[in-house]
Amino acid sequence: MDKPNRVRTGAFFLGALLVATTALFVFGWLAEEMLEGDTRQFDAFVRTAVHQFSTPAFTRVMQVFSFLGSVAAVTTMSLVAVCVSLYFRHTRTAALLVVTMLGVAVLDVTLKHAFHRPRPAPFFGAAPNSYSFPSGHALCSFCFYGMLAAILAPLARGRVAKFGIWMAAVVLIGMIGISRIYLGVHYPSDVFAGYCAAIVWVGAVGFLDRSLRAGEKEKLEVATHADGI
Repeated sequence: MDKPNRVRTGAFFLGALLVATTALFVFGWLAEEMLEGDTRQFDAFVRTAVHQFSTPAFTRVMQVFSFLGSVAAVTTMSLVAVCVSLYFRHTRTAALLVVTMLGVAVLDVTLKHAFHRPRPAPFFGAAPNSYSFPSGHALCSFCFYGMLAAILAPLARGRVAKFGIWMAAVVLIGMIGISRIYLGVHYPSDVFAGYCAAIVWVGAVGFLDRSLRAGEKEKLEVATHADGI
């Protein structure tokens, strides 16, 4: 591997480690504050502030965004993305999606049962039967739509298109999180914790994938060099 590539790979690893470590620290801090009851004032303030903007039309919009982050929607789109990747023989992309989303499912269930935080009283509809911390919608949407943007952006032509794909993912992920607070089925701290958990998991998967790619590229270069001798 040439020096510029080594520098870029090293910078990526360092950046991913820094972001994941920060997210892990914030998640731990949020969990501790939540268990001690120190997030109550913040959660109540944000829930009240967001609920003040409620209207029937806005509620319907928020319900759509909430559905886009649901298990049913994300699972269906994940299966479609995997099938499309396999159809075009992008097996690595398909494997990456499968590993990411299976990990999300395990992480969501494990964390919810680890903290046992009851749901808040919902503003609209009934509260889900699962625990509240962290938000599964925030975790799933960040991982899936973030991964989807990472797959599609390199295929787009031009910086504007690439930027548009990433911005669409950011807006969608953000609105899904806001929708859960607006509907009253999650505390704000649940949503932030879900995003933090997602950053840690995506960082871990991305780090592993980049490491494997770098190793394979280095082996190929060594083999090519050996054949040329």
